[in-house]
Amino acid sequence: MTGQDIDGKVIAATIRQELKEKVATMHHVPGLAVILVGERRDSQTYVRMKKKACEECGIASFGFDYPDTVTESELLLKIQELNNDDKVHGILVQLPLPSHINENNIIEAVHPSKDVDGLHPKNTASLCSTGTHVGAEKINWADMSSVPFHIPCTPQGCIELLDRSGVELKGKNAAVIGRSNLVGLPVAMLLMHRDATVTIVHSKTVDAPSI
Repeated sequence: MTGQDIDGKVIAATIRQELKEKVATMHHVPGLAVILVGERRDSQTYVRMKKKACEECGIASFGFDYPDTVTESELLLKIQELNNDDKVHGILVQLPLPSHINENNIIEAVHPSKDVDGLHPKNTASLCSTGTHVGAEKINWADMSSVPFHIPCTPQGCIELLDRSGVELKGKNAAVIGRSNLVGLPVAMLLMHRDATVTIVHSKTVDAPSI
């Protein structure tokens, strides 16, 4: 079996250029609000990368940084404010949050239409509704931009990388390593929507290498 390396940096640069051209044609500048709690270096790095990507694409970014001591109610008030702000089209709360804050409450507070992480229960339920029964509304999963709800970013990026690398997914056997609700499970759903047959490998899988 031979493998193919995917050059993610080149593909990402292409996508950002496409987005920059698309944003330039819009009547209103898209706005992304990012909430960061605490001083985790990995979280700070992710947020910097997101802000840089926005700048490159011509998207307005609004950053809201809070100390570890912020209360859950303070975050909920800020999210409600952003939900009602017409300049903000997407809201991203950088996870994980400190242990004294209930992440589910925070995720559910973000309006589904602005939940660009695709973690709100309504968006998760939409992703897991396959629409295979008679009379169901069909979604063109080959065109992610036409999907009428938000999909988790990393899983969508995985499919985008495969598509732009010319990988045909229909009918393939796909092994997904990990079963997290952030990556593993959404990736598996997206692959199934593209007619792949999926096996999820995780820490309790027997003889994972054989799969």
